[in-house]
Amino acid sequence: MPAYGFFVEFEARPGREEDVARFLVDAKALVDAEPGTLAWFGFRLGPSSFRIFDAFETEEDRETHLRGKVRQRIEALGDELFTVPPVITPVEVLAAKLPG
Repeated sequence: MPAYGFFVEFEARPGREEDVARFLVDAKALVDAEPGTLAWFGFRLGPSSFRIFDAFETEEDRETHLRGKVRQRIEALGDELFTVPPVITPVEVLAAKLPG
């Protein structure tokens, strides 16, 4: 069971909402290459509000992901896409249901 996760909050700049949505869709391919990422969800809460939730079995896997390609893309595109820097909150996963 995953014990560690991140909850990430994004707010898109006006007019860049679809670019943020596309960023999340494209980011999935980067996450697919991370064996330590057990679950990853990119989703939209409203017209300009987006979130990511991801889960990991170990703290090491979570830290590897934090320094990975998605984070690099967030930093590279942040000023262009987001109104403020994304808020990345580490979380403790208490219960989960995953395939397998």
